[in-house]
Amino acid sequence: MRDIAPRRPAHRFTGRRHGSATEFAAASALIVVLTACGAEDTGPDEATEENGDGGALSGELTVMAAASLTDVFAEIAEDFQEQHPSVEITFNFAGSSELAQQINSGAPADVFAAANTSTMEQVVDGEGLDARWAAEHGEDGLVFATNTLQIAVPPANPAGIESLSDLAGGDVQVAFCAEEVPCGSATATALEASGLDITPVTYEEDVRSVLTKVEMDEVDAGLIYATDVISAEGRVEGLDFPEAREAINDYPIGVLANSAAPELAAAWVEAVSSAKGVAVLDDAGFGTP
Repeated sequence: MRDIAPRRPAHRFTGRRHGSATEFAAASALIVVLTACGAEDTGPDEATEENGDGGALSGELTVMAAASLTDVFAEIAEDFQEQHPSVEITFNFAGSSELAQQINSGAPADVFAAANTSTMEQVVDGEGLDARWAAEHGEDGLVFATNTLQIAVPPANPAGIESLSDLAGGDVQVAFCAEEVPCGSATATALEASGLDITPVTYEEDVRSVLTKVEMDEVDAGLIYATDVISAEGRVEGLDFPEAREAINDYPIGVLANSAAPELAAAWVEAVSSAKGVAVLDDAGFGTP
């Protein structure tokens, strides 16, 4: 297995949904490895070979993806490995901007899925996408999902927050994503549209970290994606606000130029954008193009 981030310990990921946003945040800060039962350990140079079980692929696949995709990619991976049981998938979930920096610094990976198009552009301008894949699907990646911000509050909404303007009060503690990550960029766009001046008590490295702050009742509210509210399964409440319509994020995905298994990577992208993949995204609250 390729070592794509030595400073982070590997975590064996079963594909089950964890029980709390704290565990989700922990998962997003780790490399997670999903291996089918009985899968053979094949090298990267075998990744595109048929293994005799109906055309299934085999080998190792490394996917770098925005933290907000943790749940849906795990679910899609379960079906993918039913079709390709000899594939080992390594996921690296984190803030999109951090992942883009890793890729452009030479970290080996096969697929990148970002939470906005500008972050994907950083990779396109750096290491780039696989030329053959990009010629068919687009030089800037394939947009496969959209996401919208909500105000997340603890259950019962103890601070009585009803709108974005309520977050401007000096006695309200708010968590935002850092501006360099897509959820932070979307937050800045929504705030600009509102004309409000809101100062958070913390800027977090990714959207799952903001979710954890709200879930643990460490802040009165946080701006996160609607999909992360759904993933919390009642541990936070989500409030719509009109300015979010000005900050909808497109999610692009692409096969990377430095992929050691471009055909396997292309098969993963196809699974994400397939009818089954779209159904998983829809159930999780993502919009689809």
